[in-house]
Amino acid sequence: MLNPINRRIFVASGAACSLTALASPLWGHANKSQNKHEICVFTKPFQSLSYDELAEQTARLGFDGIEAPIRDGGHIEPAAVSEELPKMMEALGQRNLKMTVMTSSINDPADPLTEKVLQTAADLGIRHYRMKYFKYDESRPIPGQVTEWGKQLMDLAAMNREIGITAVYQNHAGRNYFGASLWDLHRGLEGIDPAHVGVAYDIRHATAEGGMSWPVTFQLIRPHIQVVYVKDFVWHERKPGNVPLGQGRIDPAFFSMLAKSGFTGPISLHEEYLDHRDASLVPTHWKAIREDMQTLQTWL
Repeated sequence: MLNPINRRIFVASGAACSLTALASPLWGHANKSQNKHEICVFTKPFQSLSYDELAEQTARLGFDGIEAPIRDGGHIEPAAVSEELPKMMEALGQRNLKMTVMTSSINDPADPLTEKVLQTAADLGIRHYRMKYFKYDESRPIPGQVTEWGKQLMDLAAMNREIGITAVYQNHAGRNYFGASLWDLHRGLEGIDPAHVGVAYDIRHATAEGGMSWPVTFQLIRPHIQVVYVKDFVWHERKPGNVPLGQGRIDPAFFSMLAKSGFTGPISLHEEYLDHRDASLVPTHWKAIREDMQTLQTWL
């Protein structure tokens, strides 16, 4: 919850964004019907807000829904899902919003909490959840680990099929991340229906890992893609750093390629270039997201 000072900052920011929404055709509920894609916003920077505050501001900016961290350290802890997730969903529903993606701590169907969390989510109408990552142990043979995870994904797919929900695995750049190169993820998903376990395709991470070859891996993984993630970055010497959308390495031509591929699924906008842990920055995050959303709308 916000303290009184931060609450006043939030309300003032919300009023400013509301005025902007009235002045611009890119903002507000009227914009939803114009979108080919359902567009949601990743709400990691807003975990200090109440469910009602989060839903109200998300609706003001014209999003169709949210991607919310329902995981260890997130908006809702996995053990509290049964009690808290219905409350969050009620707040969203009152503003005609969805939880487009539930970001989770789930990758093991044998974990005692997995079925409980997924069943609760499915019963509340949530259709996609993002999985927890697998990370390579470099002291072990890599192909064997891919095979092991493929079996685990197969078991998770069986659970998802019974419950009626779809897992999505995000390709995340980094030395130890399974799926960073996308070739390994493609192999791990062999024989699995994308309706049960698919991919959250992240163009930022695909570009960071693929350089100029990302269009090839996009075509490779395209049949598995259920959700698209959008954010941008630049290289700082040897390390990538996140930047506002349109100021980095992401090629806007990706969106033409996406349209030609026939993809009509959800798009999740991620703003990760400001410190999400500082609650005093909440108004700044909303402003940054508003500007990123305008860039995304132009590209789409």
